[in-house]
Amino acid sequence: MKIAILGAGNMGLSFSKSFLKYELIKPQNLHLITRNQSKFSKISEEFPKSKISTFDEVKELDANLIIIAVKPQDFQHVAENFQFQLKENQMVLSIMAGIKIEKIQKLLNHPLVVRAMPNSPTLLGMGITGYTAAAGISFSQLINIERLLNSTGRSVYLENEELLDGVTALSGSGPAYFYYIVDAMIKAGVEMGIDENLSKLFVQQTMLGAYHLINNSDKNLEELIQDVASKGGTTEAALKTFNESNLKEILKTGILNAEKRAKELNG
Repeated sequence: MKIAILGAGNMGLSFSKSFLKYELIKPQNLHLITRNQSKFSKISEEFPKSKISTFDEVKELDANLIIIAVKPQDFQHVAENFQFQLKENQMVLSIMAGIKIEKIQKLLNHPLVVRAMPNSPTLLGMGITGYTAAAGISFSQLINIERLLNSTGRSVYLENEELLDGVTALSGSGPAYFYYIVDAMIKAGVEMGIDENLSKLFVQQTMLGAYHLINNSDKNLEELIQDVASKGGTTEAALKTFNESNLKEILKTGILNAEKRAKELNG
């Protein structure tokens, strides 16, 4: 299999690393295409055996799969300025937020499009990707795509493309919400006189432990909260403040606004 990646940014490169790590493709069958020539030396250091080009240089794409990893805001411009024609049997995998399959098909004048929404832990092979496909894509083609996506973590096929904007808001953007909460907790630790590095250690290990408890417990989240929050205790004092400030509603509203923004990106 030969793969071309249009837009060799963070996500495009982390996908590339996963494919090579699991030997799903040979490095010489990977073609990385970037808008920015200044990134060439950094990319060629990481991918010494792969082909690297700028968009302007590519007159023809020798690849079975073309992964579109440019920013959604840049896609229309990039698509209108392609120097090459897609061949009938080439597959397109979009990992752009918000841009619908129909729009990609129209701008590329090409029917075989799979749309996926990964998230940043794909960098560690711990991501999760929701994906959906255009009509006319065979089961065996989808299995090939799924194999590639699973090298970056887990993947979930969604029948309904409309749900991908929700996936974008929930897991695509999701890591940033956790970083935001962790940051607030670390800062509270510092305010209480705990050294920043120590505060970081306490919060990060707490987050890791809490994740494993969610995963390994038969209890639901409410019960897990109650296990920590004894009557009249310290946890209850914190939770009371969160509830009075409507923190849960604020977080939900933020996530729904992320979904709204994903829908707007399709233009």
